[in-house]
Amino acid sequence: MFTNNRRQEERTGKYGTPRVNYLQELVSQFQNATDEEIKERIAANLANFAYDPYNYTFLRQLNVLELFLDCMTEPNERLVEFGIGGICNACVDPSNAAVVIQCGGIPLVIQCLSSPVRNTRQQWNRDEPCGSHMLNIPVLEHLLTLAL
Repeated sequence: MFTNNRRQEERTGKYGTPRVNYLQELVSQFQNATDEEIKERIAANLANFAYDPYNYTFLRQLNVLELFLDCMTEPNERLVEFGIGGICNACVDPSNAAVVIQCGGIPLVIQCLSSPVRNTRQQWNRDEPCGSHMLNIPVLEHLLTLAL
């Protein structure tokens, strides 16, 4: 379910943590974590927040999209999976897609096409605004080799 300001105020209550502060706390925890499992949980949590348009401004403000791209460069396949999941969730918004493109994220997304992890490989195609950058001849040829 998507959130709006009124619903968020109701859910947060008088003494609750505002959404942007909560997301900042998650980003800080991720950056300070040394345990891979903790990083995976936080990346998954952030990726879940990336589907809701209410959070898009906060994600850009807190550089969460860049964090997702960083996850995609890790050797840990779970971090790659959650990174591409967050990118795909957020990139339905053209402003988020522009950040990913500007940060050089398209090659990272394309790289996920060869991932041995099914979820990582299949999430990319939900990414509409980046589609024109991804559907070029080399990518299409790569897709064909995967299909054969």
